[in-house]
Order: sequence, then C-alpha cells, then structure tokens
Amino acid sequence: QVQLVESGGGLVQSGGSLRLSCAASGFASAGEFTPDHYAIGWFRQAPGKEREAISCINLDNGNTFYEDSMKDRFTISRDDDKNTVYLQIHNLAPEDTAIYYCAAEPGPNRCRVAAGRRPSSFGSWGQGTQVTVSS
Repeated sequence: QVQLVESGGGLVQSGGSLRLSCAASGFASAGEFTPDHYAIGWFRQAPGKEREAISCINLDNGNTFYEDSMKDRFTISRDDDKNTVYLQIHNLAPEDTAIYYCAAEPGPNRCRVAAGRRPSSFGSWGQGTQVTVSS
C-alpha cells in the first residue's frame, strides 16, 4: 500500500509563498501498481469546510490539472527520482489557511476527468500539513 507524507506547511504572512512536498513510498516494483500507474492529487480542508481538490498529476504521462479556482496561484510538479510531488503556492491569503493533503490512486490518466480528481476518488492519504496565513 502506498504511504504518503506531506511536509512544508507552516505560518506565513499574507502575500508569501510556500512549497509543500508529498513523499510517496510503498509502490510496487513491477506490475500494475508501480508509480507510473498512479495519480497524485493535492487537496485542502479549512475548518468547518469540506475537503476540496486543488490539483492533480498523472504519473504515467506527467499531465497536470487544476480546479478552476486554483489555476492562478498553485503549481504542481514532481521529482521522479525522489518519488515526491510538490505544490507551490504563491501570493498566499488568509483564506488559504487549511490542512493540505496529498492522496494517491491508481488508474491511467485519472486526473483528466473531474470525477477522477474528487477527494472521494482517492484511497491513499497522507496525514496532512497545516498552512496558516496571517494577515
């Protein structure tokens, strides 16, 4: 089973930037559960709100997708050598305060369709990293 560990969160002033990391392990070395059969998604959950999708990357083809409201200030990327997916956030605002999670799920080109990017579509989750933005 895939294990995910997020890091990089913290307290930042409004207008600042952060790069969150999602280190993945536990992939199979052969067969249908090697890293390139997975998608990794980034999500966040603010207090009292539902978990929402931010961005998704297909590890098979490298294609990236963003939810409409997240396209301007978020950038997802990966380092295959480190089995790590990053989320760069620019121009942070207090409303970005939330716990940020990454999640993994196998499936070819999963991120391409909206249903494949929903939180309910992902089975393996990290513990989250807190981002707090002060005004």
